[in-house]
Amino acid sequence: VQLQAFGGGLVQAGGSLRLSCAASGRTFSSYDMGWFRQAPGKERDFVAAINWSGGTTRYADSVKGRFTISRDNAKNTVYLQMNSLKPEDTARYYCAASPVKRGYGMGIAPGGYLYWGQGTLVTVSS
Repeated sequence: VQLQAFGGGLVQAGGSLRLSCAASGRTFSSYDMGWFRQAPGKERDFVAAINWSGGTTRYADSVKGRFTISRDNAKNTVYLQMNSLKPEDTARYYCAASPVKRGYGMGIAPGGYLYWGQGTLVTVSS
């Protein structure tokens, strides 16, 4: 599966952005999906994940209550709605896919995801 993330940009603190990740292929619903982010000079960190059906989600503590992950399997797209943005949310955001049959689930480790998008940059100004 090929992934393409978009929707990043420059926003003031307290503002909102919605990221989208479009997947190619006809088997999107056979993947659990995740969002990660990486700030300059830092490791890639888990942000949120959603299972293949959209019925289960998981969030990093740092974004819980502010970010919402969702998916539309008919459109082969996963979303990340980001509200109440803070300067520390500034990073390049990546979407990733993990095949359900692999059994990794919605893990927080980047190594559990097999496919990655190119990332989209989010900059939050204070």
